[in-house]
Amino acid sequence: MDFTDYRNRVYKKYASEFQGAKPIFDEMAADIWGRAYDHYLRGWLPDRKDATIVDVACGAGKLLHFFKKRGYVNFCGVDISPEQVQLAGQVIEKVTEANAIDFLEGHKFEFDLITGLDIIEHFNKNEVLRFLDACYKALKPGGRLILQTPNAESPWVSSVRYGDFSHEVCFNPNGITRILTLCGFSKIEPREQGPVVHGLLSTGRFVCWLCIRTGLKLWNLAETGTIGSGIFTRVFIIKGEKG
Repeated sequence: MDFTDYRNRVYKKYASEFQGAKPIFDEMAADIWGRAYDHYLRGWLPDRKDATIVDVACGAGKLLHFFKKRGYVNFCGVDISPEQVQLAGQVIEKVTEANAIDFLEGHKFEFDLITGLDIIEHFNKNEVLRFLDACYKALKPGGRLILQTPNAESPWVSSVRYGDFSHEVCFNPNGITRILTLCGFSKIEPREQGPVVHGLLSTGRFVCWLCIRTGLKLWNLAETGTIGSGIFTRVFIIKGEKG
């Protein structure tokens, strides 16, 4: 028995045991989720609706549903978990069960956009570099990579970092920026993923978050002399481009 590879056992039932997902894709929940991502992804998505897009570690298909609802027509998903593939396959047919790195290495110069929400933290350090190199080679010139990952700069990161048994590494915005640069990416920009205003309650949450974020900046300033990245949400999103 290979005691070093826990992934087969975990990913076999990843949707049901680790994500609490039901066997039927929840379109209403995906629509609500997508409202925030209209804000998080603003200005980063292709203008052309026929742009070639792949969502690696597509999970239950929420981002695939997002692309579909916004009129994109040339996109696909990849995931290593059969349960996730079954769910995402209810959104679109073009979902492949595969290791994301292997998939990308077999599709060079093919995509205008690669998205990977909550994937890079599942790799060990050698795999991180191999994954980012594969992303770079799979992009067309001028193509874009968008990643989401737990934020090591958040006071609450432990709840996310250790909330999933299959997490291997953790980044803050500065750390992942340096790794993306090492792998050839440019025009790198991280963003926080805090409350998005869409009503009275969310406005109150947003105002509270502004106050909390200001306090965290002051904490950093008092201790280190700088405010840090200024991104303190539990997860953050970042993009890089292929020159």
